[in-house]
Amino acid sequence: MSIKRMSDLDRYSRQTVLEQLGVEGQKRLLNAHVAVIGLGALGTVSSTLLARAGVGQITLIDRDVVELVNLQRQVLYGEDDIGLPKAPVAAAKLRQVNSSIKVEGLAKDMNSSNVLGLLKGSELVLDGTDNLETRFLLNEACLETGTPWIYAGVIGTEGRVMSIFPGKTACFRCFSKDPPAPGTLPTCETAGVLNSVAAATASMQVTEAIKLMIGEEPTGHLTVLDGWSPELLKIKMQKSKRCPVCVGGKREHLGGRSPQVITALCGGNTISFDPLHKGKVDLAGIALRLRKIGKVKLAGAVVVFETGKHIMTIFEDGRALIKGARTATEARSLYSKYIGL
Repeated sequence: MSIKRMSDLDRYSRQTVLEQLGVEGQKRLLNAHVAVIGLGALGTVSSTLLARAGVGQITLIDRDVVELVNLQRQVLYGEDDIGLPKAPVAAAKLRQVNSSIKVEGLAKDMNSSNVLGLLKGSELVLDGTDNLETRFLLNEACLETGTPWIYAGVIGTEGRVMSIFPGKTACFRCFSKDPPAPGTLPTCETAGVLNSVAAATASMQVTEAIKLMIGEEPTGHLTVLDGWSPELLKIKMQKSKRCPVCVGGKREHLGGRSPQVITALCGGNTISFDPLHKGKVDLAGIALRLRKIGKVKLAGAVVVFETGKHIMTIFEDGRALIKGARTATEARSLYSKYIGL
């Protein structure tokens, strides 16, 4: 996007007077293209701040639809949006906020077959996802293209942010090893999210984004926010000499090795989801977390979990039968929300 008139900068006057930004920095923002992956608690706040800051082109990517429980923390949606796909709804709202920028909403399930195409043209990527599997894929895609991305995560009252710049900082795999067993980590549904902490974390993420877009060097720090105390902790992340991804060049997720198998069963509106986890999962622990949000029955080698119109039967190898799921995308989303990937 080119700036035709100096008056185009008038709406950003409270930014251009900042010593750290100035007119030249604002021009860089107006000519930038940023992709936001995931439009939940983090992505809705981050994309709103990007649009208001005058980032010239924003691509929004999310596979889900708006639900009532989202409204507690996902600031771009209202009650009238329930049941609608998040990405186009969010894009429409942001175009109302700033009609002078380009905003595209893509209701897509990002995976190894389309990630490079979805991110094409973006000079920076913001992580608003909710699972490790997608972050491993995003990390590999950005390393492959040399695109910086900003990791952000929030659970309970804790938020985390780090700028990851290929060739300059540690990559995500340097400090996040192989995914743990399904059901090991808490999810937003089982542990909750304080909306103010999500907003604060997204704000830190956008500040990092603005700094990178105007040419500042990444610090290589992982910032951890305890929003309840509140306290901030900065940890210098060192590049691992044994990292299989940024040092060894492996592309396990990007290279087409499917980390899961999804099969639609004949009749019954049921989908089988297999994350291809090796070994047994902690069914008792999974049952304990799920009891907070739905009906749970632990019967021998399975956990049966009922929530709303869905019934999930979870086996000791991590596989789940998801009754009521209509598509593979819906099954993957439900598994990620309640069990965790």
